[in-house]
Amino acid sequence: MNSFEFAAAPLRCPEAYGPNANLNQKRCYQLAQEFFKGGARRARERHGREQELIRRLEGPASQPMREQLWAYEGLSESKYLRFLRTKEELSNYTTIKTIGKGYFGEVKLVRKKQDGGVYALKRLVKTEMVSTGQLPRVRAERDAMAESESVWVVKLHTTFQDSTSLYLLMEFLPGGDLMGLLIKYQIFSEDITRFYAAEMIMAIEAIHSLGFVHRDIKPDNILLDQYGHIKLADFGLSKSSRKDHDSSYYRELLQRPGSSSQAPNRNSVNIDEISLTVSNRAQINTWRQCRRLMAHSTVGTPDYIAPELLAGQGYSFEIDWWSLGTIIYECLVGWAPFASDNPTDTYTKIINWPQTFFFPDDIRLHPTAINLIQSLIRNPEARLGRVAGAAELKAHPFFAGVDFTSLRRISAPFRPHLASDTDTSCFPVDELPQGEGFGNGGGGGGDGDRPPATAAGGGGGGEGGLVTPDMVLPFIGYTFKRFEKSFM
Repeated sequence: MNSFEFAAAPLRCPEAYGPNANLNQKRCYQLAQEFFKGGARRARERHGREQELIRRLEGPASQPMREQLWAYEGLSESKYLRFLRTKEELSNYTTIKTIGKGYFGEVKLVRKKQDGGVYALKRLVKTEMVSTGQLPRVRAERDAMAESESVWVVKLHTTFQDSTSLYLLMEFLPGGDLMGLLIKYQIFSEDITRFYAAEMIMAIEAIHSLGFVHRDIKPDNILLDQYGHIKLADFGLSKSSRKDHDSSYYRELLQRPGSSSQAPNRNSVNIDEISLTVSNRAQINTWRQCRRLMAHSTVGTPDYIAPELLAGQGYSFEIDWWSLGTIIYECLVGWAPFASDNPTDTYTKIINWPQTFFFPDDIRLHPTAINLIQSLIRNPEARLGRVAGAAELKAHPFFAGVDFTSLRRISAPFRPHLASDTDTSCFPVDELPQGEGFGNGGGGGGDGDRPPATAAGGGGGGEGGLVTPDMVLPFIGYTFKRFEKSFM
């Protein structure tokens, strides 16, 4: 037998290529991987739908209409495949007005040109997400909303992107948010509070059932639909793993100059303590208006955050029940239990909650309401909801007689009066700058997860307008499309 000698394979030498070539190689690899993985997944799903249809047509009841049912399902499948091929881009929508603005992006009311539907379109600037380390927030928000099918969670219809921005197309909830109701009515009765608390339990339970901890339950994120029922929104701080205990976002505020480790005195008259009594509702509303502005700042709103999250301790789903307790307190008393003019002081009061938490002497509440709040605003190991989740809260005497399964079938305490499908009277739009479109970031290109090769504005990064890999790689797999089952 002849023997052959083979020359050794040349050594790989990535150093022989420049950093751009290496990054582009990684980019192409991930793009190809996502493309073929997505294709294989869709093929499996299509095969599953076909097998399910065959199984249903085998029944004797389907025999007389077998051909018609097969033709109908074939037409529905064609609609679905056409839906997948449809390119989403900003030019498909007409901007009506700005309804929300934050540090990392803005939300506009838009109308889809194809079907005339009205939606809320949220835009996030890629360069801001990358430079400020907010990529985990982007993924968390997208994943939580994409996985949810609950009526208690704001519906995400689609996500798409162009060279500069990410877009989330969501259902428009014209009723505003719970903070708007608190500013308008100042205080709720126990019956009204019970209604909203019960619906919030259902919303929190829905997101917990998916394995997500929301971490940012507050009145600003409790939105109201056209019938006055609530839906949970803003999942940018949510976490899908109990082992992921990132609290640096909150802890850094405690380390800023001016923070104090001393527990405040409840009888103090310092300006940062806010002398909150029934007689000074004007000051309470001033605090609420400042809260509204703070929600759009880099600091965020600290009033509803659990102490274990601030202290960097381990936490799980029970931190959302603490937040619910603070909201129930605010609905019944008129202000958040750790309210302060200074965010850092609010953090300090939460950390020292055993010394700073109290019920005002001039507020009269039913014992079951007081017990519920005290059961939620307490140490995590004894907090209501830690063991059995929402079931523990539903069984509390405060909710005696509440049918949690039929909440959305009864009339809400406050139903918004809307003049049209684009009525934004429940939103503080007068406080927001209005403009046409999204400015720099509005362009075409949402072709799947492959942004165009050149930047449409200043946000793409790179020399000569080229989109750099760091503006591409983090957002691979971001695109999502929800196919409405009513089409099938």
